[in-house]
Parts: sequence; C-alpha cells; structure tokens
Amino acid sequence: MRRQLIQKFQARDAHIAVIGLGYVGLPLAVNFAQAGYSVTGIDLDSHKVGAIQCGESYIEDISSDDVAALVKPSHASTGGPPRLRATTDYAVLAECDAVSICVPTPLNKTGDPDMSYIASATAEVARYLHPGMVVVLESTTYPGTTTEVLLPKLTENGLRLRVGEDFFLAFSPERVDPGRKDWTTRNTPKVIGGVTNACLEVACAYYSQAIETLVPVSSTSTAEMVKLFENTFRSVNIALANELLLMCNKLGLDAWEILAAAATKPFGFMKFTPGPGLGGHCIPIDPLYLSWKLRTLEYNARFIQLASEINTEMPRYWVQKVQDSLNDVGKAVKGSRILVLGVAYKKDVSDMRESPALDIIHLLEAKGAHVRYHDPHVPSFRHEGMDMTSVADLDAALTSVDCVVIATDHTAYDWAHIADRAPLLVDTRHVAP
Repeated sequence: MRRQLIQKFQARDAHIAVIGLGYVGLPLAVNFAQAGYSVTGIDLDSHKVGAIQCGESYIEDISSDDVAALVKPSHASTGGPPRLRATTDYAVLAECDAVSICVPTPLNKTGDPDMSYIASATAEVARYLHPGMVVVLESTTYPGTTTEVLLPKLTENGLRLRVGEDFFLAFSPERVDPGRKDWTTRNTPKVIGGVTNACLEVACAYYSQAIETLVPVSSTSTAEMVKLFENTFRSVNIALANELLLMCNKLGLDAWEILAAAATKPFGFMKFTPGPGLGGHCIPIDPLYLSWKLRTLEYNARFIQLASEINTEMPRYWVQKVQDSLNDVGKAVKGSRILVLGVAYKKDVSDMRESPALDIIHLLEAKGAHVRYHDPHVPSFRHEGMDMTSVADLDAALTSVDCVVIATDHTAYDWAHIADRAPLLVDTRHVAP
C-alpha cells in the first residue's frame, strides 16, 4: 500500500483534496494543481466554492488568472477533467488518495482552543477513509492533537484500518504569510512529522511534488511544537519592541531611532518593531495554544503570558496617544471626529483577523468619538456590533476630521500627502514623515 501510494504521487497521478479554502487552503490547492495533481477543494462556504468554480480568487496571494487556468479542462482536445475543482460535499473524499486539512483553529471566549473545526473535518474524513489514503493536518494546534484527536477518530470508523499500513497520518504546519511575494507556498520550507516512519515517507512523497524543500522531523508532536514556537518567538520579540516603545515614552526617547541604530549590529540582534498590537490568525493566537497545553501539565509559560499582556494592551496605549494629542489642542475625545487609516492587520491585504485597528476603533467609540475609517483593501466590514464602510473620498475626510490615526501602513497611501493634510496625526506604525 505504501509503495503504491508513493508511486502515484511520484507520477502525479493522485486525486487529492484540501479541506478549508481560506488563506492557507486555497494557495495550497492551487499549488498542488499547478504541480500536476487532480485537486478538489472542500469548503462549506458556497460563495467560496462558487467563486473557484467560476475561476475567481478571493485571496490576494492567488490571482484569478491562475484559478481560471486550473478550472478549465486540463486537456482541451480530449475534454479531460480540470486540475482544480471545488465542492461543499465531503463525499468526494471516497475517491481521494490524499487529503490536507486546513481549517481554522480559533480560541473560544475563555481563551481555550476551539477544536470544533478540526473535529468536524476529521469526522468527515473518518467517514470516507479507505485503504491507501494519506491524511495531513495543517491547522495550527497544540502538541499532541494529531495523535490524541485525529488518530482515535480515524481508527474508530469501523474498518479497523491500521495507521502506517492501511492509511497514513501526518502533521505539516502551514507557514503562510499573506501578502508576501518572495516566500510562497511552493518555496517556503515545509516541516512534516508522521505518526510512523511509513506515514512520514508517504507524506513526504505527497508534498515533495509541489513543495521545493521539506523538513522531516521525528513526530507529529514535534512538528506541532515547531509551528507554535515559531510564532511564540515572534510574539515575545514583538512584545519586547512594544515595551521598548512604552519605556522610551517614559524616558522621552525615540524608540524607532534606537531600533534603527541597534539594527546596524551585524550579529546577535534581530529587528522587531512596535505597533498597534498583534493581528492575523497566527501570532496573537498560536502562543496561547501552547500556554493552554502547558497549563494542563501544571506549567506556567511566563514569557507567553507576559508577551500577550503587553501586546494586548497596545491599542489602549495608542488611544491614550490620541487623547493626549487632542488634549494638546484643547479638544476632548468625546465628540471628536477621528479617521483611522487601515483596518487590515497588515499592509496590502484585506485580512482583518484579530486586527488591533478594530480594538482602537472600539475603544475610541467607547470614549464617545465619532470614528470613520479608510482602507483600500477593505471596502466595508462588520465586527462585534460595528457596521462600517470605508470613506469614499480620502482627501475630503482628511480635512474634515480632528485627528487621523495610522493603524496599517498600506503602500497605496501617500504618507507625505496625508501628513500634510491631516490636522493631527497619531502614527502607530511610524511610516509617515
């Protein structure tokens, strides 16, 4: 079974499925299809499925031209099936040789991992699991998830399939950074851990046809921990940069000047910069998966908790800066007209997940400010009772407000022009002159 499956992958004669067609799943599905596999994307969002079937992309990293080329018949003269299809029906898994699970892993209201998406996807995979199938989890999660959650569900489906012999199970964490052009799904090194050595071998054969560099590790738990440590490293160092800003504010020093000077050291230093807080799915959330898991083992991950506290408080720091700036010109926050530039969590994308700009808007409105926003990538949004639309005329908005807050440094903005037009400017990203 192992040899036959590897041969199928090497010949790129396999039919694979990708569950979850978001910022991770769609680029992965497109990459697999471009490598020559027959790919079916599965998502319960019929709008996403419909867009793909029409050859349209809803993610900045993937062009509609690429999707359109893949959903056309693969052999125009013979009318062969397209390389990429999409569906809401999990039944297609019955004919698939491999499946990658790329579903969300948010935190619930108590800050504990919400495993419902993984559990639901795994239940569907178990329903259609068959001999000669490889299952790879890509969703970021705590160490032990693959063996403690997926493996029992997949081996209790009534077929008594043996892992490493009849089917193969692995974990390979996604490393997607939305908006990047230099590092993509194809050329970013990919960590893979298998439940058994045979699982690792098959999973590597599966991914090696579409990914340039694979990094095999000893177990699925190791691979899960690699992902969490990567993002914990970033969270802790961003928190240190944010605390530098807080300390320099007390000392009357310029934190960005200090960072720029420190970055000239050619060894022993890696530059991280302050900002409005953490955004995106990974950095604000992943370290908390690790600290949650360690709490179950009676260990307190102190760095993670402290970093989370500092980063979470940054929106309040910047709202205080807005309040101070208005106070300096004899105005109160209450009743002031404030324009927030950028609500995406990072520049040049539309991804708003965990965006600190949303916290800044909430806090300003709670103080009685009249807040509007502009974002070239987010025409409108709804979030926790807010229903807002980006201002149509940025120039007019700049001169009709009391204060402008830069929350996201989109390259589409002319910062010199904005600085010249804005009556007051609070710059969380240090991008304007």
